[in-house]
Amino acid sequence: MADDGKWDRRSLLRGAAVVAGASATATPAGVAVAAHADGGDADALFKAGKFEQAGRAYEAILKRDPANVHAARRRGQVALLTNQFSDAEHYLATALRLAPSDKETNRLLGDCYIRQDKLSQSVPHWRAAGKDVFATWFGAVQGEPYQVHGDAARLPWQQMDPSPQVEGSVNGGPPKRFMLYTGAPWLGMSAEVAREAGLTAVAEQQIDYLDGTAWQYFGVLESFRLGDVELRNIPVEWSETDQASPGGPSDGIIGTWVFYHLLTTFDYAGRSLILRRPTPEAVRRVRRDAARAGARPLPLWLADEHGLYSRGSIGGSGSRLVGLSIGGTSESAVAMPEETAKRLRIRTDYDRPLETFAHSHPVVTYPCYPDEIRLGDAVAREVYCLANPSGRPPRAGFDSLGAFFHPFFKPYTVTLDFTGMNLYIARG
Repeated sequence: MADDGKWDRRSLLRGAAVVAGASATATPAGVAVAAHADGGDADALFKAGKFEQAGRAYEAILKRDPANVHAARRRGQVALLTNQFSDAEHYLATALRLAPSDKETNRLLGDCYIRQDKLSQSVPHWRAAGKDVFATWFGAVQGEPYQVHGDAARLPWQQMDPSPQVEGSVNGGPPKRFMLYTGAPWLGMSAEVAREAGLTAVAEQQIDYLDGTAWQYFGVLESFRLGDVELRNIPVEWSETDQASPGGPSDGIIGTWVFYHLLTTFDYAGRSLILRRPTPEAVRRVRRDAARAGARPLPLWLADEHGLYSRGSIGGSGSRLVGLSIGGTSESAVAMPEETAKRLRIRTDYDRPLETFAHSHPVVTYPCYPDEIRLGDAVAREVYCLANPSGRPPRAGFDSLGAFFHPFFKPYTVTLDFTGMNLYIARG
């Protein structure tokens, strides 16, 4: 903390994105929960990230009790995690018939529809979920959103640190720099870029942001070009704030909603972003390339509209659910709850507290050094990580060991296949 009692800006820039992502995705996955999950309880299985088993357990509950709202909603949520839209709609619609005003069911249905580009169908559900801004925003999009033109693009990174950035063109304008980050949902940009593009806000809101506030504006962008790939008719956000970006100067941010419309490869080792139209042939080619590189497919789950998860391990934990914060800005390879670090007996340096922010509130975190962190065959040993004492329960309802961040991925190439819901990570 600075001498005047205010939070030090340098501390903010070092850690904000890390802890914000970690506190959103990582809560302690305790031994008691894991043991309970092995006993077959549906909620315990779900909480422990054993989604297939949880799905079967919720189905068994519904056979005994077809009016069980919680089981129907959770079974729909399990399907939505892997983009099984037909099953997700079926079970969530069942839950909604049983409890029409349930906000969580409406939120999940809204997410289910926007993933399928059925934005108009999502509108009443966002409104019922209390997210009027989303309802107004998606209701303003006319015609087919996220139209993909072009088959493939390879964009060289303009920088690696503090965050990876590529160039993109907004409504045919000059190149602008955009940060890559799966910890963000939408395509966002600065107010200046939005003005240059002639954007008009259809909705707005004020939010807490870091140690101040920000205004968010929402509209519809005609064209966003990334090399030889162009996206048309895109929901877009822009903001105004007096706070410095933790990722350094940039003109905007590309989030998960853009990435899941494409077959996306973060080629950290080659310092490039590779985008492909997700055709069956392109997906088969990625799988063949990954097999030749010795990369086994890892499961990929999508929760809370944009949060990515897979299975990994930290400090001898064994294979558990972990968050994936690819891109963005961070000095630590993993951020985890302090309780997880203690339970796994990970060396933690309490003599070097790091002042930073999590969800717009100041927190103090501590460097920690697990013997090993792993995603599939991708491994890092004795690397700098963070332990966060102030984690919060995840909205998604399940636990994760921690979140893997920018530094971990640097030696590797990471591909997200939202068609088969697989993650491929191989040394570049």
